[in-house]
This record gives sequence, C-alpha cells and structure tokens, in this order.
Amino acid sequence: MVSERGYRGSPDHFRHLVAGMRPRPPAEAYLRLRTLPGEQAQVDWGHFGYLQIGRARRPLMAFVMVLSYSRSIFLRFFLDARMYSFLRGHAEAFASFGGCPRVLLYDNLKSAVLERVGDAIRFNPELLRFAAHHGFEPRPVAVARGNEKGRVERSIRYIRDAFFAARQFVDQQDLNTQAMAWVAGPASDRPWPEDRSLSVRQAFDAERPSLMACPSMPIRSTSAWSCRWARRRTRAST
Repeated sequence: MVSERGYRGSPDHFRHLVAGMRPRPPAEAYLRLRTLPGEQAQVDWGHFGYLQIGRARRPLMAFVMVLSYSRSIFLRFFLDARMYSFLRGHAEAFASFGGCPRVLLYDNLKSAVLERVGDAIRFNPELLRFAAHHGFEPRPVAVARGNEKGRVERSIRYIRDAFFAARQFVDQQDLNTQAMAWVAGPASDRPWPEDRSLSVRQAFDAERPSLMACPSMPIRSTSAWSCRWARRRTRAST
C-alpha cells in the first residue's frame, strides 16, 4: 500500500519507522534484589543438547545452583531432569559449598511445584521432605517473573558461553570433571558483581560461615530417591 503511494524505501526501514510509532506499554521498574550472606540460593535446569550413548539419545541437563550473595556456582551434568537427579544435585551442591542456604528459589519446575492456582501452591512432597530434613525453605518465583531468579539464569548463560561452547569431552563423567575444575578455577576467579575489586572466591569465603550446617545423618524416607541415595552412600563408604 505504501509503495503504491510513492514509498521507495526498503521493507526493513519501513518496519523500523512503524515500530517507532506503535504504542508500547509503559516500562516496568524493578528493584535490584540484594541478599545477605547465606540467605538465598537460586536453582534451575539448563538444557545442553543430547548425548548419544549406544543406541540411546539422552538429554544433557545441567543442574545449576548459585549462591545469591557471592554468585558462587555449583554445576553438575545429568542425563535427565528427574526427581532423583534434582535432589542429588542439591545434596552434592550443599556438600560442595560446605553448608546450606536458608532459602532456595525455584522457577515453577515440576520437580518443585506440582500445581499452582493464583497464590495457592502445591509443592512436590519429595522436595518438601528433603527441605525439611536440611532445614531450608523452598520458595517459587512468581509466574512470569524471571527477574526474581536472574542470578541463576545469567549463570546458565555464562556457563554456555564461557564453559560449554566448543567444549570437547568423552562422556558425562569427563564433562563433570572438567566442570568442577572450571568452577573451582575461572568461575571462582571472575570479578564479584557487587565489588569488582574482589573475586567471587573471596566473596564466597566471606559467605561460607553464614551457611547452615548440613545434617550429619542422611535423609530417611521410603521414597525411591532416598533408597537409591542410601545405596550409593553405602557403596561409597565400603
């Protein structure tokens, strides 16, 4: 229509002109979220493609937990996102950090939230049992409020760009070995966003004493996860 009326510009330039005239909703202001040492961690899964194991094609899932104060990262790769892997990731993260934060923030994952109607939330009972044993509060973010867990989302992008891109590995175990070395090295030596004169490692050293101590006894439950986890602990101890 505009060409017939004499417009001689390109379609892209025309769309750019129209975009400047199109009404837009007012920008929403966000407060910068700050947390105390040991107060909060954020948890999420990241999908990193697939691995071919024999004749099976398995998803490569990254379990990521980030301490909100220090930005210290825990990274572990699994071949699924099932509840067993989800809780095992938690247990290994707490062991790696040397303690447990008081609040764990989740997206609306099925592993965390089974059902949500408005503000009414039905948590996964396996997660509630695990949280009660360790003494932390599971807390889901509001719907369509990804900014509330921006630390873990930015960390997953950082993992994709700084660690996983063009990464060569033999299998899942080799990838996890490389991930642990990367987390302990470059990821911990990056500048701390709150004060770039300090490193994430230094911020984590200041945060570690504020984490809650993990329970000395393993969780006792009739769940399938607990039975498998107990068998793994027994084999490891023997």
